[in-house]
Amino acid sequence: MTAMIYQSSTERVKSWMAEDGSTLHIQFNNPQRHNALSVDMWEAVPPLLALAETDERVRLVVFSGAGEKAFVSGADISQFEDMRAAREAVTRYEAMAEQALKGIHDFSKPTLACIRGWCIGGGMNVAMSCDIRIAASDAVFSIPAARLGLGYRYSAMKNLVDLVGPGMAKDLFFTARRIDAQEARNIGLISRISAPEQMEALLAEYTQALSANAPITVRAGKAIVAEILKPSPEVDHEKCRSLIRACFESEDYAEGRRAFMEKRKPVFTGK
Repeated sequence: MTAMIYQSSTERVKSWMAEDGSTLHIQFNNPQRHNALSVDMWEAVPPLLALAETDERVRLVVFSGAGEKAFVSGADISQFEDMRAAREAVTRYEAMAEQALKGIHDFSKPTLACIRGWCIGGGMNVAMSCDIRIAASDAVFSIPAARLGLGYRYSAMKNLVDLVGPGMAKDLFFTARRIDAQEARNIGLISRISAPEQMEALLAEYTQALSANAPITVRAGKAIVAEILKPSPEVDHEKCRSLIRACFESEDYAEGRRAFMEKRKPVFTGK
């Protein structure tokens, strides 16, 4: 297969493939502003995901922030006058952010947010759009929209409610308070916590598991969870049945059975 080249359109978003080719890393690279999201950073995400969607090697996409102080500290407020002060600019900025976040949320393969330091505003939106969130013990989370007078998109609010429930979502949103990693885990916002120096090892657990597990089964599970979260009349049960059939009819299922019988580790190809 022809190798894909993951090159961002801006230096403020770095991207690279793991050595085994199974994990695409997308890193927000604006540490001088604590990785605050600028227009070019939002625009860089969808093309990278489009490449990863069609690259059969990619089993997982990991989002992180450059440096040790922040995942993403929110929007780059230096651009507010240009991009968010006028009505047309607000519409363009919101559409740009929504496209990037929807691209992460709807991406068919697993996504993971690896969080250190500040995870504020737009950083929360990126993290909540991912399937899995892990964080260092120094992480801090907040949605400061109420302190800034910003409108909060339906999709972002729904992601928050789906993760932590309506009561806690209103608590965090109305107060705009900051919470630490321990409280974030207690309310279901993140899955696991690690000491900062152990984050690389914790992330490796996920990259290794996703590189080894059957990708057809994992993608089917992600798609079925998305159906479960829909209102009951909108659930596509036939789609769910078709995804399950595809797992059982795959070469990976046959390989999984053989490996179990032969007492060895399976080698899944995604076919």
